[in-house]
Amino acid sequence: MSIQKLVQDYMAIQPEPKRSDMRALHGIIQELMPEGRLWFLDGKDENGKTVSNPNIGYGTRTIEYANGKTKAFYQVGISANTTGISVYILGIEDKHYLVRTYGKELGKASVTGYCIKFKSLKDINVNVLKRAMQDGMKRTHA
Repeated sequence: MSIQKLVQDYMAIQPEPKRSDMRALHGIIQELMPEGRLWFLDGKDENGKTVSNPNIGYGTRTIEYANGKTKAFYQVGISANTTGISVYILGIEDKHYLVRTYGKELGKASVTGYCIKFKSLKDINVNVLKRAMQDGMKRTHA
């Protein structure tokens, strides 16, 4: 099954309004990185055990491990969670940067070092979210 189909199927099983919000975010992120690679992680480890929520990733960055090995991974991701949606902006070194730079302007959102969680798009300032994602993309371009 194609990644695009897996992504569409994942969004389709979400209850409203989460489904519409995820589709809107998908469109926004694809506009921000039209040439970016699309990823779908089903949340299962190599043994088929569920270890996280499924998530959709966009773009490509390189993760460098302490042992010198590298791995390609996505720059920005979205995932449905029990209370809403999580947006992951990966690879920013300063774990306080997102909170300090965007936290107050985002609206009703919980912000950590790499994750912005909110119940619904109507609860946040989408333009600020776009700026945060663009910022992360610039900082982690492979």
